[in-house]
Amino acid sequence: MSPRKVDAGIAALAALACGLILTGRTGATVGPTGPPDWALAVLLPVPLVWRRQAPVPVFALVTVAFWVSQAAGLQAPAGLLVVLLALHAVARHRPATYTWPAVAVTLLPGLAQPNWAAVVAVGALVVATALIGISQRTRAAYLASLEDRARLAVTEERARIAREMHDVVAHHIAVMIALSDGAAAVAGTAPDRAAEVMSQASATGRQALGDMRRLVGLLRDLSGTPSDRAPQPGVDDLDALLDRVRAAGLRVSLTREGTPGAGNAGAGLAIYRIVQEALTNTLKHAGPAARAEVTVRYHARGADVTVLDDGAGRGARPAAAGERHGLAGMLERAALHGGTVAAGPLPGAGWRVHATLRSEPVR
Repeated sequence: MSPRKVDAGIAALAALACGLILTGRTGATVGPTGPPDWALAVLLPVPLVWRRQAPVPVFALVTVAFWVSQAAGLQAPAGLLVVLLALHAVARHRPATYTWPAVAVTLLPGLAQPNWAAVVAVGALVVATALIGISQRTRAAYLASLEDRARLAVTEERARIAREMHDVVAHHIAVMIALSDGAAAVAGTAPDRAAEVMSQASATGRQALGDMRRLVGLLRDLSGTPSDRAPQPGVDDLDALLDRVRAAGLRVSLTREGTPGAGNAGAGLAIYRIVQEALTNTLKHAGPAARAEVTVRYHARGADVTVLDDGAGRGARPAAAGERHGLAGMLERAALHGGTVAAGPLPGAGWRVHATLRSEPVR
């Protein structure tokens, strides 16, 4: 049910309460009634229909009408209830800077009455109504903040999984394409060699499927239990990565300098993915006879990663759309560890990717 319909129902119930009291059916003592009293009983609750959309104007209208009717001697036995409902809307939907002046406006006209016991009782009821509205508004704001944080966390997790998906899929597909092209090139002259290369392509595909399953394992199943999954790769897996790239035909070397730090698997994964993406782009763009060099240099503040390729005589190449997407992923990974990434052509021919991860020691 819409909020407007709920408020309309509240207004109708308030009007019904006014009418029942005026008829004397509730046992309350009422004086002689006339058309003005009945008109007030029906019309006073009507503005409550808009109490959420315009709480301050509705409160002002209802309160002024109530006190004017009291000064004129009209009977509005449930009028205070209508005022309290309007005050609650102010406290619930507007800041406290509106609420406490509204409380004062509600109470001040009643201070002229001689019955101080009634004034104290009504004052306590008014303050309690305001506090309830403020509490509900605070709780709603807190819940909205939690929802915003949850949505942000979901967005960040989706972006992280998207980076992983891109790195895994792009790399393995590039290797499989290179292996398939190699098998096709020697199929007529060396069928045994072609079969061997296709077996390597099949193994790469199976590994890609396993990596995809590990990514899916990052999510929880419907029961809330984490799915079984293998550890994410790190710097210790770089040799296996380079072996797959070499099997696809790329000549690549790895140089390690310094001693890795301890305890930061996230940085190790970032280094692995940056090297993987850079070599994937080399496979796709540098040519079939390219040579690449990977250098991972550890130091006190983190690590530097450099990937160079010679372009295989193709010269400087512009970054393709897919490569720019991969560069964005590398930038995000490095930024998570206080680092940066720079990529661009080398003089004459070739391409260079240089990344720094500065925030914490890497594993």
